[in-house]
Amino acid sequence: MKKIDEAKLESDLGYRFQYLSEFMGFGEDDINTILGAKALLAPLVPALVDAVYDKLVTYDATWRHFVPQQSGYQGPTATSVADLPMDHSTIKFRKEKLARYLAKLVTGPYDGSMLNYLDMVGKIHTDKAGSKEIQVPLVQMNALMGFVADAVIATIASFDIPAEAKVKATRAFSKLLWIQNDLITRHYQK
Repeated sequence: MKKIDEAKLESDLGYRFQYLSEFMGFGEDDINTILGAKALLAPLVPALVDAVYDKLVTYDATWRHFVPQQSGYQGPTATSVADLPMDHSTIKFRKEKLARYLAKLVTGPYDGSMLNYLDMVGKIHTDKAGSKEIQVPLVQMNALMGFVADAVIATIASFDIPAEAKVKATRAFSKLLWIQNDLITRHYQK
């Protein structure tokens, strides 16, 4: 039985990632599979981003989080969800961020910098980083991650590649997105 320092899981990001990766079996083969999917996934990033935002705009509980000033955004802001159409510059800014995130997943490298980036994805959706006015509830983050995971898996299923390669890619992305979800939820603990 391997001994795990549970307190260190909460204080050491690298240790946490190592534990999660080992526990889930996320390793170099998975990373290579994800990076190898770049040629197939990268051209589909705009469609994935649009699908995510088409979903987000259908719920006031998700869309309202785009009204406050976003960290790094310098343009005009909306005063309510009614003043925030899909073509608003705030939404364009956020869509660009999501596109960069999805592209980064398939371009790597999976090193300390990537780990810090994945962790910041979680933190930026809370008042612990970025805009203090933004505190996206965990239920909304979980809903979003579930939608993204399903969209990625559906996209992989549509690829014209051998079934074994689809399974391998689905499993690799599934593990990665579970790790990402952990790095989101950890910022919601008191």
